[in-house]
Amino acid sequence: MDWPTGLLGFAAGLLISVATAPVGVSGAVFLLPVQVSVLGVPSPAVTPTNLLYNVVAGPGALLRHHRAGTLRGPLTRLLVLGTVPGVVVGAVIRVFAVPGPSVFRLLIAVLLLPLGGWLCLRTLRRASRPAPAREPSPRAVTRLAMAVGVAGGIYGIGGGSLLGPILVGRGMPVAKVAPAALAATFVTSVVGAGTYALLSLTTTGDIAPYWSLGLACGLGGLCGGYLGAYLQPRLPETALRLLLGVLALGVGGLYAVQLLR
Repeated sequence: MDWPTGLLGFAAGLLISVATAPVGVSGAVFLLPVQVSVLGVPSPAVTPTNLLYNVVAGPGALLRHHRAGTLRGPLTRLLVLGTVPGVVVGAVIRVFAVPGPSVFRLLIAVLLLPLGGWLCLRTLRRASRPAPAREPSPRAVTRLAMAVGVAGGIYGIGGGSLLGPILVGRGMPVAKVAPAALAATFVTSVVGAGTYALLSLTTTGDIAPYWSLGLACGLGGLCGGYLGAYLQPRLPETALRLLLGVLALGVGGLYAVQLLR
């Protein structure tokens, strides 16, 4: 990796994490198109590289939430309990069953487009006709976390960008979901990156992460994540919900456009 590429990766990680950390998303899902289209990371190596980004970037936002006392609570434990085994399964599926970039982009588009649209519409409806929140049960949260962990292992996004919209859409406040989703993303990314490293010893092809680029992007995310977590309590709930939905729509739309080219 040369210096211009490293600086570009750092800047991308910084800007993306500032925008996404307030809603509990590490930004790895939004870093994917930058790595593939701009930085030239091949598939499936882009997946473990993104997980490496999460490992390096995660402590920034988590440190801020820890100082604010928002990491305590059962939601964090439930999400970690479900996503950790799921990400291992997802990594194996990604290497052996979903290697092609076209299938990879299709899965992201199909998942994020309806999810983002659903969250935006639900948020606008709540703003006009407020309704009592109906939070999911602990068992439902754990099952959801396991399913999202599998998806996160396949996509290399840790799962926070999926858990955030779903849980917030189910009635949980962003201030409660964001720290727990970021914590789950960090833990599962550590497990996922280690799984890919082990698979690279027994599988041919670009399976191992691009270490230098992942570290450069992650250092940018480390700084941006701390700043984004600092801004989160200062933003209104409706704006955070809409931001989460719009970000999901943007990434899903980007991959849909790439598929049509």
